[in-house]
Amino acid sequence: MEILKSLILGIVQGLTEFIPVSSSGHLILFMHFLDVEMPGMTFEVFVHLGSLVAVIIYFRRDLVELLKSIVFFKDKEYQQNRKTCLWLLIATLVTGVFGFLFKDIFEKLFQNPLLVACMIGVTGLILFFSDKIPEQKNSKLRTPNSELRTPLFIGLGQALAITPGLSRSGTTITFALLAGLDRKSAATFSFLLSIPAIIGANLSEFKSLLHLDSSLILSYLIGFFAAFISGYIVIKWLLKLVINAKLRYFSYYCWGVAVLCVILIMGGF
Repeated sequence: MEILKSLILGIVQGLTEFIPVSSSGHLILFMHFLDVEMPGMTFEVFVHLGSLVAVIIYFRRDLVELLKSIVFFKDKEYQQNRKTCLWLLIATLVTGVFGFLFKDIFEKLFQNPLLVACMIGVTGLILFFSDKIPEQKNSKLRTPNSELRTPLFIGLGQALAITPGLSRSGTTITFALLAGLDRKSAATFSFLLSIPAIIGANLSEFKSLLHLDSSLILSYLIGFFAAFISGYIVIKWLLKLVINAKLRYFSYYCWGVAVLCVILIMGGF
């Protein structure tokens, strides 16, 4: 793979993994128009690892507190963090089961750039709608409420976002807002939920890294660092946009991309 194409795809992955416009959808479309064919899934694993490192470093303090809540299980001080861990586990399990049951269907969808373009348009609708959801001042994530419907609902949203072209972050944030979380909690939970999601989505492909062609290492590393740097820069910015209910601006972008790509693909490009 050419180094320039690796750089472009890495930046695209880093930006779109956290900006709610669908990283998988953008990767598929960019690979289609750049005429890039990856040997297996190893390049996609590399760029997703870059995004994963970005979110782990950015939320390192939150992750340490969550880890403390597990280690010091009987300490009441960490009761709320233990609830967050439980919610993350439940939401991840819902996504995992859904993905396992419909794996073959999702894999076929990844081979259809035209459908991906249309689903990016649907992402635009989801983002536009999310800004209309009333702000919740008393987030369930911050109360002793132990009901499990909320993480189940958010996990379902993330499961639906396995569909290429549907934004994982945009869909999970929207479902979290509908479930009653305030905007900051919804965004933070979505980012934390991306950690097991990225690991789980690429787990079966990690073994392919052991057999990576040495001639591709430089290109893959460039993709990794491009995804990491661009992803890290984007996280803080997106948190502010979610809190201020400004995700609708991405709606216009998604609709523009969807229309343009549909025209190009149907035109034979």
